Amino acid sequence: MKNYLIGLLSFISAAASAQQLPLVYNVENTGASTPKPILPERDKLPVVKTLTDPLEWSDGSGRISNFSEWSHRRNEIATEIQHYEIGTKPAVDRKDVAAKMDGDTLMVTITVDGKQLTLKALIEYPTVGEAPYALMIGTSHISLPGEVFEGRPIARLTYNERQVNGYSQFRGNLDKTSYGFVKLYPDLIDNGAYSMWAWGLSRIIDGLELLGEKVTKIDTKHIGVTGCSYAGKMALFCGAFDERVALTIAQEPGGGGAAAWRVSHTLNGVEDLDKTDYHWFKESLRENFHGDSVYQLPYDHHELCAMVFPRALLVLGNTDYQWLADESAYVSVNAAAKVWETFGVADRIGLSIIGGHPHCQLHKDQYDEVMRFIDKFLLDKNVDTSNTWKAEMFKDKVDIEKWITE
Repeated sequence: MKNYLIGLLSFISAAASAQQLPLVYNVENTGASTPKPILPERDKLPVVKTLTDPLEWSDGSGRISNFSEWSHRRNEIATEIQHYEIGTKPAVDRKDVAAKMDGDTLMVTITVDGKQLTLKALIEYPTVGEAPYALMIGTSHISLPGEVFEGRPIARLTYNERQVNGYSQFRGNLDKTSYGFVKLYPDLIDNGAYSMWAWGLSRIIDGLELLGEKVTKIDTKHIGVTGCSYAGKMALFCGAFDERVALTIAQEPGGGGAAAWRVSHTLNGVEDLDKTDYHWFKESLRENFHGDSVYQLPYDHHELCAMVFPRALLVLGNTDYQWLADESAYVSVNAAAKVWETFGVADRIGLSIIGGHPHCQLHKDQYDEVMRFIDKFLLDKNVDTSNTWKAEMFKDKVDIEKWITE
């Protein structure tokens, strides 16, 4: 009886607190001023064969005990990912950002030490509803079919990431000195693309906020980000690293996205830490954590996913392409979901993995769940997003418990 009452009280407490958890924030990083974790060299890091606990403090002193500590814990994860994997995403003072609209094109100029970079992005406005509109930002472009936006008052914007950094797919070292980001931050030339690209998307949001809804016609409390394949990774990093994004939809993000490096290391024919584009990630990631050294990473990508909490995250997969490592993503997103579940908001995370369709072309059976997430988290509609968990090829066939410790 005693254990039952303790469980009941815990459930009631979680349910009550769930009603108070924010759906989005008005700052890029709520934990920016919290203490940073110690960042040991690789040979000082322990071997961890399971997925790390997203709620455990980096120093191993225990787990966070309430939601008020999450911003600190989240910033620990963000600091580790930047240090070991993608490089620094520099903060930008609002006084160093200027914005204007040129017709329907948003123009954002960032000034760093007298050097400037201007980002441009066309906003496509809906023909229904009234301003201010919710906004879906496409990293590279929006691969989601137009049907999921039809009849919905949602504006769309394509974030051209090549204004910040170049794209590479196993093309060797490119000349990073020509990149807009590197011209502003020459000391960060060793950064991977995902830190640079996430930085650029945050500056787009800065510009929208600076101008305000009367000028842009955009409701900055309802911004989503989406992309597919390498841009699906980008969408995940952008949503994880900016808490002003209300909804992140990572479509077929593959290895280096939602998939956990540790799990991918045990699979064949997939994108893993030894076989990915090291224009996207820091070269030191491969140097320090190649092979079985991957088990010494102090985090994994289930924690990248968890950085989106308590906001909304939907991960979409496609089993027709082995390279995408969807079995690894299945384990990883299940592990990340424990964070949402712990605080009673499991309806804010979803996973849909299904084959039978070309890469980056959403299967018809996934339309409904995508539209429900868009309706709920961008349009505030009272729709049910609970139990959005479609992965029949892995359910009861993949041993999740060997990876997740509770």
